[in-house]
Amino acid sequence: MDFRRNSVDHPPLTIDSSAVERVSSTKFLGVHITENLTWTTNVTSLNKKGQQRLHFLRRLKRASLPPPILTTFYRGTIGSVLTSCITVWYGNCSAADRKTLQRTVNTAAKIIGAPLPSILDIFLARCSSKASSIVKDPTHPSHNLFQLLLSGR
Repeated sequence: MDFRRNSVDHPPLTIDSSAVERVSSTKFLGVHITENLTWTTNVTSLNKKGQQRLHFLRRLKRASLPPPILTTFYRGTIGSVLTSCITVWYGNCSAADRKTLQRTVNTAAKIIGAPLPSILDIFLARCSSKASSIVKDPTHPSHNLFQLLLSGR
């Protein structure tokens, strides 16, 4: 990673006498990582998948399924896609990217006819849950980075 304004040509990286190919972005475990660490490519990909699956939610709504079943379908097929690895990328994505994802959630909520948790609420809940599990596990490498407040939180 090189964040300088004037880029410098670096010598090629070699591993076992083979040159490593330089790419502008790659997909690792379903997350698009770009060379400048922006998350627009990842968010665009997730949003596209979510938009495609809204079609099926609309079809189920036309079949007169009740809101609880539609909500379960949303959580399993759309919400799970939009929030995959959210603790990795959401905290550093742009406001426009966040708005794009929230718009898809809002559309799903209108189709279902019931409120759905916002992307931000899901992110905060997952981060809190992850921090809590790290605090409870003394063998975790990041355990020493966390300290409980006097309130026990």
